[in-house]
Amino acid sequence: MSAPAWADGPIDGAVVRPLRRLEDGRGWLAEVFRDDEVEGGLRPAMAYVSVTRPGRARGPHEHRAQTDWFCFPGPGTFEVWLWDDRPGSPTRGRRLVVRAGRDEPRLVIVPPGVAHAYRNVSDEDGLVVNCPNALYMGPGRREPVDEIRHEDDPASPYRMDSFPQADGATE
Repeated sequence: MSAPAWADGPIDGAVVRPLRRLEDGRGWLAEVFRDDEVEGGLRPAMAYVSVTRPGRARGPHEHRAQTDWFCFPGPGTFEVWLWDDRPGSPTRGRRLVVRAGRDEPRLVIVPPGVAHAYRNVSDEDGLVVNCPNALYMGPGRREPVDEIRHEDDPASPYRMDSFPQADGATE
């Protein structure tokens, strides 16, 4: 099975937004989530932080119902990949690739059904914060994980190694 010919461009429901750093002598902070700026169903339900080693990737995978709120504040620099193969989506067949991290801190909101992955393309450990709108394994960790994993499927159409470098955010 050959990979589809993805068209580059924005993806319906996906949001890529620069993180506005507010700096002073102590360091900086950036707002990731404000309740007055999002729809109710998109509000985060939990948060976690992860570190990804240089050259390593996470994904591609997708969620049936979960929206991810990925924050790439630095350190580290990432290429973030999104693929829209949702039936009925006005942007089905599109791929969005953005660079995010130390020099370009960004928030990337990934809607359900959009396959996504990221790779640390820097020479330092990369920090990622995620604030998904659903609890991992549901309340009390008693439900199945909402994840369709594509990374180990050699026939997966979601490939990070066959496309050019990320060229920045598309709003």
